[in-house]
Amino acid sequence: MYPRVTIDVKKYEENVRYMQGLCRDNGLTMMAVTKVFCAAQPLVDVLNELNVDFIADSRIENLEAMKTDQKKVLLRLPSIHEAERVIQHTDLSLNSEIKTVEALNEAAGRLGRCHGVILMIDIGDLREGVFYKENVLNTIREIKALKHIDLTGIGTNLTCFGGIVPTADTLKKLIDVIDMAKRMLKTEFEIVSGGNSSHIHLLLKGKEIPEVNNLRLGESLILGRETAYGKTIDNMHQDVITLEADLIEIKHKPSFPEGEIGMNAFGQVPKFDDYGLMKRGILAIGKQDVDYHEIIPYDTRIRLVGSSSDHIIVDLTNTENDYQVGDVLKFKLSYGSLLSVMTSKYVGKRYV
Repeated sequence: MYPRVTIDVKKYEENVRYMQGLCRDNGLTMMAVTKVFCAAQPLVDVLNELNVDFIADSRIENLEAMKTDQKKVLLRLPSIHEAERVIQHTDLSLNSEIKTVEALNEAAGRLGRCHGVILMIDIGDLREGVFYKENVLNTIREIKALKHIDLTGIGTNLTCFGGIVPTADTLKKLIDVIDMAKRMLKTEFEIVSGGNSSHIHLLLKGKEIPEVNNLRLGESLILGRETAYGKTIDNMHQDVITLEADLIEIKHKPSFPEGEIGMNAFGQVPKFDDYGLMKRGILAIGKQDVDYHEIIPYDTRIRLVGSSSDHIIVDLTNTENDYQVGDVLKFKLSYGSLLSVMTSKYVGKRYV
């Protein structure tokens, strides 16, 4: 079946094993994040076999469905309306709203459980978390007063929204909050989750942040790169998952459309450059499945021209291969395109 992604389970295992070792050598536990591959069980099985410290996902549906005995962490802040599901299917959740934590506490009480919470602190990236300049101590006090909640840790998120890179100076804001909680509230945190794959550049440079003892890693395990600067990591694979799509049409046509140009299927007015006569190919995959800007042809002479909902148009004019209808083109994936194709039910999944 095409289009499809080919998923190399062995390469994923080797990436996870390498990152496990790097974290362990730096005194860190690892939350292996599964959301980018929709918690596909063959890859979750790898995490089970390697006995990772935690498995984390942003979707409660993925955590419900996966088969694992590892501790499960909900990354996206819980919705009040899913409090009971969170208690039933996770061990820990990241939180920033006391009202939500109170709902989790009530649900945990009904179910006779205790739920772990990591309080998120926003230190400048401006996504989730109590802003570090606010009175964080009040939130800590309120959480600690709840009978069925364990304030297991404190954490922060960087690069995902504002692109703020983890540095010693930036992370000091989190450390100051921790020191204040220790001093004024006599509170110790089992987990200090200092960030995600963007934190790895600090490890590779040998820069330690002693107070941080946990990272939430997803992209690095799949794409083999850190995400602060997008640099590949030595000894890790960058091709765990590859996209394949087949050519369903090849025609020689002008590169510039004929007639008055109006809106395309997505309400945009497209712009074109005139390259003259072009050998144009159409792939059986489109915007419904992936953004063509986010895929990279293995054949570097192929140029991606554009897409509709069900087709991607490619320029084959300058390729050395004599491509024919039915031939399959291979593509490297970015994080965004990987998320899209793994989510699309129209893209097949092949494990090797």
